[in-house]
Amino acid sequence: MNTLWEDDAQLFAIARRELFTAVAGDVMDKMKLLHQFLPAAIKPVHREMVAIGRAMPVLEADYFEEVWDGGYNPISRKPFGMMFEALDSLQKDEIYICTGSSPTYALWGELMSVRAMRCGAAGAILDGPSRDTRGILDLKFPTFARGTYAQDQGARGKVLDFRIPIEIEGVRIQPGDILFGDEDGVLVVPKAAEREVFHRAIEKARKEKTVRKAIEGGMTARQAFDEFGIL
Repeated sequence: MNTLWEDDAQLFAIARRELFTAVAGDVMDKMKLLHQFLPAAIKPVHREMVAIGRAMPVLEADYFEEVWDGGYNPISRKPFGMMFEALDSLQKDEIYICTGSSPTYALWGELMSVRAMRCGAAGAILDGPSRDTRGILDLKFPTFARGTYAQDQGARGKVLDFRIPIEIEGVRIQPGDILFGDEDGVLVVPKAAEREVFHRAIEKARKEKTVRKAIEGGMTARQAFDEFGIL
């Protein structure tokens, strides 16, 4: 298979320029990777936001006191649990992806976005709400969430661990998997399949431009599919 990119920076630049999640998802269907989209409710806070990068998974849990000294887990004595450690560990082109909490508080906000940008991160994907929407929009930091909600996680949730495997409604996310999100959804591309997925997706996206021109020129949908195998 010919190499169209030499590193993540080149791959992610091609994806932003030429791809969208639907075409990559179609390719994964053909590869029998049939359950790789996160739930449809996880949307960008602005429709033009695109995120692509390596997964930095974070596991959150509901707590019912900001600090509690009487328990046996040292995390109970830490405000936000390991959230600061997780946030500060972000590296270039990584995406903070978090799950495990109830939808009763925001998992991300403006100041977290500022810190993530300083680390070179590529976005945040939350299995729950985000907040500070105006600030995030001003920053243009790619943020995907189950809506927005101002209620804070401080007194309600803690990060238990990070850089571990997580699942969101049956979709497994391993550290280092590629996450690709746009206004139509968020796709998880397993590390073991990424080269084939993106080679096929780039080829398909380029071929679709030819199909569009044919249809605009009068070719029927049936004719286009019979000739190109794409619609």
